[in-house]
Amino acid sequence: MAQASKPPPRRRGTAAVTGASSGIGLAYARQLAAAGYDLLLVARRAERLRALADELGRACHVAAEPLVADLARDAEVDRVVARLGTIDDVAILVNNAGFGTAGSFATTDVAGAVAMIEVHVVASVRLCHAVLPGLIARRRGVIVNVASVAAFLPVPGNVTYGATKAFLVAFSEGLHQELRGSGIRVQALCPGFTRTEFHDAAGYEASGRSRIPAFLWMSADDVVAASLRGLRRNEAVCVPGLANQAVVAVARTGLPALLADRLGGLRRRLRQ
Repeated sequence: MAQASKPPPRRRGTAAVTGASSGIGLAYARQLAAAGYDLLLVARRAERLRALADELGRACHVAAEPLVADLARDAEVDRVVARLGTIDDVAILVNNAGFGTAGSFATTDVAGAVAMIEVHVVASVRLCHAVLPGLIARRRGVIVNVASVAAFLPVPGNVTYGATKAFLVAFSEGLHQELRGSGIRVQALCPGFTRTEFHDAAGYEASGRSRIPAFLWMSADDVVAASLRGLRRNEAVCVPGLANQAVVAVARTGLPALLADRLGGLRRRLRQ
């Protein structure tokens, strides 16, 4: 007897995911599609994005729309904002698009730092503002801003990255409080070392997989699963993994910044 095919999941609205073509964004896209959400997938790499939309549309019986955009460009953020404005059932926004640079701020090209601010901060704020009227009117929905444990630590050699992620945490916490009782959940997701393409980029050799203890690494799927569990508990800040939680707990005492300052002073005296 032929086995009955599994019915498609109940449709639950549309989830918009930026940076969807790889890593954490890809994991969100897969898990949300499996849960029955239609998808608006935003990323720069057209071929990957379109292949993913086709794959998830077929496998999960959802509508999956690719939208190719570089969120460092205002005009392309405008296009995403405009498209969101035409979707009347946005249920989830995941601001995941991002990148890192390596090197001293004083000696690196400032254009990279500005582009990072545009992607991590400006685009995230604009997309949140674009979806909120609809979420508020429907009295339900979710916003996830993907930050990092770097938001809580001094990050010499990548100061703009840490600063933009700190903004996302503060912004998300404030928005979480502002929307209390509205039916809308807001979360800053703060992963640590995650097995994605992020650490394969030039300049990240010092934090490559072979140099970091294996127990500190998490898979993108596990990070996203932790985020979704945290949303069910209405957590404003989600730090996946016990090791990362310990790092953030210590960081929030202010001790790492104090130690960094003292060690920096010691190095300066030794050079004199």
